[in-house]
Amino acid sequence: MNATVGDIAGNAERILDGLRDARAADAELVLFGELALTGYPPEDLLLREHFLADARAALEELAREVEGTRPIAIVGFPELADDGHVYNAAAVLGEGAVRYVYRKLHLPNYGVFDERRYFTPGTAGATVDIAGNRIGLTVCEDLWQPGPPATEESAAGASLLVNVSASPYHAGKGSERERLFAHRAVESDSYVAFCALVGGQDELVFDGHSFVLDPTGAPVARAAQFAEDLLVCDLDLPRAGQEPPEAAPTSIATVGASAGRSPLRPQLAPLEAEVYAALELGLRDYVQKNGFASVVLGLSGGIDSALVACLAADALGSERVNVAVMPSPYSSTATQSDAHTLAAALEVQVHELAIKAVMDAYTRTLHTDFDGLPADLTEENLQARIRGNLLMALSNKFGWLVLTTGNKSEMSVGYTTLYGDLAGGFAVIKDVPKTLVYRLCEWRNSPAGTTARDGSPPRASAPIPTSIITRPPTAELRHDQRDEDSLPPYELLDRILQGYIEFDHGRERLIADGLPAEEVDRTIRLVDLAEYKRRQAPPGIKVTTRAFGRDRRMPITNRYRG
Repeated sequence: MNATVGDIAGNAERILDGLRDARAADAELVLFGELALTGYPPEDLLLREHFLADARAALEELAREVEGTRPIAIVGFPELADDGHVYNAAAVLGEGAVRYVYRKLHLPNYGVFDERRYFTPGTAGATVDIAGNRIGLTVCEDLWQPGPPATEESAAGASLLVNVSASPYHAGKGSERERLFAHRAVESDSYVAFCALVGGQDELVFDGHSFVLDPTGAPVARAAQFAEDLLVCDLDLPRAGQEPPEAAPTSIATVGASAGRSPLRPQLAPLEAEVYAALELGLRDYVQKNGFASVVLGLSGGIDSALVACLAADALGSERVNVAVMPSPYSSTATQSDAHTLAAALEVQVHELAIKAVMDAYTRTLHTDFDGLPADLTEENLQARIRGNLLMALSNKFGWLVLTTGNKSEMSVGYTTLYGDLAGGFAVIKDVPKTLVYRLCEWRNSPAGTTARDGSPPRASAPIPTSIITRPPTAELRHDQRDEDSLPPYELLDRILQGYIEFDHGRERLIADGLPAEEVDRTIRLVDLAEYKRRQAPPGIKVTTRAFGRDRRMPITNRYRG
């Protein structure tokens, strides 16, 4: 299910709807994700006692809706215990009451996670008997780690380990999870049912991709990726206290419409299709959950704004997307033509705002102070800031959310302008390296990229002009400008950035990996200097293993150059 952080009543209603659907599907056990009742991550809302009390009251009300023992529901929620501690918990609901509460043992405190800031770890694994079958209870990280609680629960006779989860997405994460949980299934000689949240929450995307594995680690059922889904799966499990072959079929539902019993949905491929779906979902949920009717972005005729425009149109519908074409004296006829061609293909609303007159006004205003000084980066940045001001004016007047178009490669090395192209409310491709931007655009132009998923409206076919993809990247802030005038080629730059940012490799390791020392030194210096800019950038969607922001927290004032 797609939970919204803080919407306890709305989340409870979604859980209730799912419970009814599971009952209609004749399920005996239904799972809902980690902290499904409050959304994940609630962050410092968890420090508010009244927030925790409201969650508990909603849980008790939900429990009253669970009539009898079919289905039993397992729901993730934050528990404020009698001892004053707060636990990341999973409640077992049945016969109109909260029958048991399991407390998560392993609290992740790396990457985007801060669970030890808020929660106290549980002390032991736990099993419950449902429909005559022994079930082991776990929450997210509990099954990422070998040993307890899985080993405790399997030793206690659990033939099925259930895992309710809120597992943030990065490219390839779904396959990574399946492989890891397959090891747990084999180690415990148990079935594993993994139930995940789905949806966008600020910088995080949850990809769904719930599944059920057999004791050999093979998938027997898999739910949709990046969409709500009710996955119904029938399992033959040994009854509690009995050995196979005596078995009873148990039906479990892991996450809203059924595709039949034990469906095994194929995973999205290639990787570009998966990342594009994640960006779409993250953008759509950020816009809709925060109450924006429409969005606006600057459309330059370059590759980055082309990708953001396509994502916005696909995620929200063309009628909710506005683009501002803001030519300067340095804008080429070719890029302006491409911008209009793309806008027409996407059928978005175009606002033409030439900035030469505004540039001239700035020049006259600054004439006294700048007299006799040569033009330099200052004048280039003025253009970006003029465009940022115009986009924010449109945002203020019409209530549109401004989408920025900078990619991860540019954000890494500070190839961005404060209060210019950094100005906006949401940075859609903030964590997308430049080389991946090109691959995503090529994929979107392919027949596979045109095919809508799950009944969505038809998409524009190959909307991005080929010249946008083949043209050497340029900011067009001075005559004959190319990005490679200021940066290493993006193929090389992205390799250095991945090693330095995502893997924390130092200078010597990067050089030992065959990267040129001069470019390594230049890139490291640019990344370190640009930290102050990144702190002032809007939030954006995480798709790599280490994104700026929650994932990578570096001091601005920092003299370490190791």
